[in-house]
Amino acid sequence: MTEKIITLEDVELVGFLGVENSNIKEVAAAFPQSKIISRGNEITIRGSLPEIVRINEILDSLVQHFQKYGKITTEQVRSYLTLEKHPEEEPQVHLKEEDDVLLYGTKGVVIKVKTPNQQKMVEAAAKNDILFAIGPAGTGKTYTAVAIAVKALKNKEVKKIIITRPAVEAGENLGFLPGDLKEKIDPYLRPIYDALDDMIQPEKLKYFIENRVIEIAPLAYMRGRTLNNAFILLDEAQNTTPMQMKMFLTRMGIQSKVIITGDKTQIDLPTKVKSGLAEANRILDGIKGIAFVELDGKDVVRHRLVRDIIMAYEKSEAEKAAH
Repeated sequence: MTEKIITLEDVELVGFLGVENSNIKEVAAAFPQSKIISRGNEITIRGSLPEIVRINEILDSLVQHFQKYGKITTEQVRSYLTLEKHPEEEPQVHLKEEDDVLLYGTKGVVIKVKTPNQQKMVEAAAKNDILFAIGPAGTGKTYTAVAIAVKALKNKEVKKIIITRPAVEAGENLGFLPGDLKEKIDPYLRPIYDALDDMIQPEKLKYFIENRVIEIAPLAYMRGRTLNNAFILLDEAQNTTPMQMKMFLTRMGIQSKVIITGDKTQIDLPTKVKSGLAEANRILDGIKGIAFVELDGKDVVRHRLVRDIIMAYEKSEAEKAAH
């Protein structure tokens, strides 16, 4: 009798193993000649070498499924076991995703598009290599952009994610904050870290950041680089200058995708400095492979009062422009 120990890494054990190890019990029931024991993050298999190989392949498939979708049910485990016995069949149940589901996040969180314009973002990102998502705060443009990028990484469509933003203060002075430029700007990137926390298991996210699979950095750090096989996100793009926007766009390398998010009503640049986002909107509109999606107050997914506040400001701005 041969023994093999498999160590589970980067998976939430309760979610993967199932309640009272129900998922592993399904696998064990399919191989009565072998013994499968689960303790902590280790699965011990005892049996003949051919069966151990087959069980190992099934467990690998289950881990890949869990890492991609963030969950696995006993019915889906049975589907993989059926596929192992009848490889000519196509796996249907476990790979079909709901149309509005972007990905399955941590702690059972299902990341879905919540508005028609968020769905437009997803569709535009699939069809174009550069997407501008422009709209007010609370419309979910940054969260949706991060989800699109994480999905691409999980599906191995890209090798890394790079997230950046310009170091422009919203009424605050970065110079008085301790640390280097990255340390100064990290607090401003908190919404992005929060989004990543929803979408990637903590241990795996830590691994990705430490190994630069996911890189979060100020826009100034992008200068001189060529970014290949990457999903690149530029947040708060309304605070880029035209020169910075051009610099950022020309960093794009082979097999890369870019999403740029911004709110043209919240520009924190000095009065006489033009916004790179507004200029890019004017110059690049109509170029094949570049898409623009406009979000508005109807897309706000925060408290209902946020939508009313944004619409009130939009009405006031429209009235000012009319006079």
